[in-house]
Amino acid sequence: MDGALERRIRSRLAALESSGLARSLAPPRGIDLSSNDYLGLAHHPRLKKRFAAAIEELGVGSTASRLLRGHRAAFRRVEERFARWKETASALYFSTGWAANLGLLTTFPEEGDLVFSDALNHASIIDGIRLSKARCVVFPHADSAALERLLVRESCAGRRFVVTESLFGMDGDRAPLADYARLRAAHDFSLIVDEAHAVGVFGARGSGLLQESGCSDSVFLSVNTAGKALGVAGAFVCGPAWATDYLIQTARPFIFSTAPPPAAAEAIDEALDLVAEEPDLRHRVRSLARRLRERLDMPPDDAPIVPIVLGGNAAAVEAAARLQRAGYDVRAIRPPTVPAGTARLRISLNARLTAAEVDRFASILQKELSGVAACAASS
Repeated sequence: MDGALERRIRSRLAALESSGLARSLAPPRGIDLSSNDYLGLAHHPRLKKRFAAAIEELGVGSTASRLLRGHRAAFRRVEERFARWKETASALYFSTGWAANLGLLTTFPEEGDLVFSDALNHASIIDGIRLSKARCVVFPHADSAALERLLVRESCAGRRFVVTESLFGMDGDRAPLADYARLRAAHDFSLIVDEAHAVGVFGARGSGLLQESGCSDSVFLSVNTAGKALGVAGAFVCGPAWATDYLIQTARPFIFSTAPPPAAAEAIDEALDLVAEEPDLRHRVRSLARRLRERLDMPPDDAPIVPIVLGGNAAAVEAAARLQRAGYDVRAIRPPTVPAGTARLRISLNARLTAAEVDRFASILQKELSGVAACAASS
């Protein structure tokens, strides 16, 4: 009955395989150098204990959307605490970072509005903008001068938005947030910042790069995931109370999704305690990032995401396989996650690693990359 459809899909799967873009599901293996668990909190004894106790009290599932029977006091408590941590008036908890970006970007930018989006923004940002019906202008990655030229050139009858990540998840570099704050004052737009990879790692209190850059007051809304450095799940949209109130009324991913497990809110609360009480975790992972870059003769930086761009899909897959056989869980990142021709290893450091492990990995990485290059040259 579906023979024609099956042939079409099998042809596309074969094309992915032949181009080195086929993906497979594989559980964790070896030393973690690929997750986003930057502080190592996902396995922290206190976090596990708090989560387990909350399940005993609150149950496993929320049973409904928050507008039906799924709301719990634990959600409101952690939202209020997260808003204080981010120095905003309000926060709203979504089940995933993807849902948060889709909810935000399909609620505020509307038809007749204009969105300026960084060229390397995450897929959830891209999809949210597409679904918003606003016109989108993509500006060169982290290029504030190019953005300013576009702001001068591109006008619209409605509202203008600039959307960016603060720390980019595939490149580990930062947006020029201070420049964007200056441009906002001069050109009147609403700035939306995704702090997914910065929360927990940067800032004097660990709340992200907005705090570290001193630009919090220039931001309309920020998206802050709890499933990366905080070790749990979900994401908070933070900003003015009128904005989060409007999200509750209109954001479809919030309205029509079953709420996250209530125990997750309790676990996030514990994670925030740990970020406050154990600042050495974020200092440690940033120190390890500097150490790895030094061992690899890369420009100095302390972001825990270290990209090793190899270009070809086959080279990235082969390099990852070699490192996995050596006992390191490194994965190949290929298009469409990154632009064509920039397939890479995305090395992701975490606070559970030791300096000796990082040094050994750097040596093995250089050896295996030389092997990949030799194989490519001889083929």
